[in-house]
Amino acid sequence: MGIWRVCHHTKSTIKFLDKMELPVVFMLLLLCSSAAYAQTSKSPILSPTPAPAPAPEHVNLTDLLTVAGPFHTFLNYLESTKVLETFQDQANKTEEGITIFVPTDSAFSSLKKPSLSNLTADQLKSLILFHALPHYYSLSDFKNLSQSSPIPTFAGGQYTLNFTDVSGTVHLSSGWTDTKVSSSVLSTDPVAIYQVNRVLLPEAIFGTDIPPTPAPAPAPETAPAADAPTTDGTNGSSSPGSSPGKSSSYRIISWGIWGHFVLAVSAGLVLFL
Repeated sequence: MGIWRVCHHTKSTIKFLDKMELPVVFMLLLLCSSAAYAQTSKSPILSPTPAPAPAPEHVNLTDLLTVAGPFHTFLNYLESTKVLETFQDQANKTEEGITIFVPTDSAFSSLKKPSLSNLTADQLKSLILFHALPHYYSLSDFKNLSQSSPIPTFAGGQYTLNFTDVSGTVHLSSGWTDTKVSSSVLSTDPVAIYQVNRVLLPEAIFGTDIPPTPAPAPAPETAPAADAPTTDGTNGSSSPGSSPGKSSSYRIISWGIWGHFVLAVSAGLVLFL
């Protein structure tokens, strides 16, 4: 209605001012169009709303260890000691992430001495915590990590692991246990899970009186065949004490004694006759 009134008033003015100069008429028309444009150009300009950041993917360690490999024994210990909840929170609720070394089922079945059945509940919990580091480490990180050994584990300051990188293969040592990373189950920040073939046994639980590693048994000596020729050309069946030289000397001495005995008997017979 405001625009119509302005334009209507302008047209009426033009009728009365038709005798005025042309530039004045153009000025009035320009003012009318400017007022109309000002009415239509006041609509607000909306800026686009940024899309929300995607939520981080939740890692379910139970599902992962159930499907990934033969880790049922370790998973049972995680659940019975309630360490699973600690590892889950570290994986999904912190920026540090977590690195877990998971022994296979055969690693637990081959463990005879020391036995885990003699541990207290607190010791068993510490042993399971000993299998993780409170930080995410990729395989390439262990080359630098080996220079900072020993490294504290999730079990605390006394529970440390030593790492060495040998041509890209990660080796772990706890004093009682020497093993290596045999495969990578998962290595995506913030969670790294590596398979090991031996259970990690901490000195903080089992002490420092570590039994020595048995030396490898010497290779058995190969005995010569019974009919193998000896160095002097005779068959190997001859006993070492019956060499040809010794047998010939023995026969010569024996015949000499008998010869003297026969001569003595013959001389006695001649004197008697």
